[in-house]
Amino acid sequence: MQYLKSFTFPDRDQEFDFFLEQKRTCYTDFYPFQVLSSSDLTSLQMAPVTILHGGNGSGKTTALNVMAERLGAVRDSAYNKSCFFPDYVKRCREQWYGELPEEIRIITSDDVFDYMLDLRHVNAGIDRRREEMFAEYYDLREGRTPVRMESLDDYEKLKRANDARRKRTTQSRFVREHLAANVQERSNGESAFMYFTEKIRENGLYLLDEPENSLSPGRQQELVRFLEDSVRFFGCQFIIATHSPFMLAIRDARTYDLDECPVTVRPWTQLKNVRQYYQFFREHQEEFENNRE
Repeated sequence: MQYLKSFTFPDRDQEFDFFLEQKRTCYTDFYPFQVLSSSDLTSLQMAPVTILHGGNGSGKTTALNVMAERLGAVRDSAYNKSCFFPDYVKRCREQWYGELPEEIRIITSDDVFDYMLDLRHVNAGIDRRREEMFAEYYDLREGRTPVRMESLDDYEKLKRANDARRKRTTQSRFVREHLAANVQERSNGESAFMYFTEKIRENGLYLLDEPENSLSPGRQQELVRFLEDSVRFFGCQFIIATHSPFMLAIRDARTYDLDECPVTVRPWTQLKNVRQYYQFFREHQEEFENNRE
């Protein structure tokens, strides 16, 4: 599914006109001005999956955040904007195919990290509650904590007391049945993957900033399959900033190489850093062949 047809950034002439209008000569940094124009990135023609590829400092994250701001994308983590950010965004333009997405959202590494941190806080509370319930089990079993039905709030307490007094209810079973599962049993990669599957819904436009962070190669490939299925079956469109070979290999993606000037649409197998991976593994092919499991 395609919603966004194209997105246009200010070119060098438009940026120059903006600078002529400024009386704030004390500024030396006009970010995000002069970032994308330095590589002549002025427009993106969108596909169901559009990928912005480039090394650190190439501007792919800047482009993604500018688009998110212009399109009014929902974001979970705060983004620190420069004082010139609104001026730049105001000079951008977008074209739609007609039908608008039900949701526009940007997902960044900070969002995923904050989510995993929140899970740890939840786990800490669960662990404390588990220790409390170990003590509660013996108090209820031995009748040291009388339960009186004075309100509906006491109903759950009475149920726990009856469970604790049953002969077949062990301490571990009592705690397991009355306490939420500890989500820390999931690895960071599992939690990160779960964040994407929870946030990405049907008929949405999603901007993903380096989604490979916190994901193992196996999880990255699993995320790729999830994104491909979301496009094919659930009406989603994606714009992804990445340098992961696994993400770059998404089926039928249009990939912009921001390491080139001017920025060029290029097959993922021709990208410089992917070719470096390829060359490295070719040089070590014999070692792989001799050490098969």
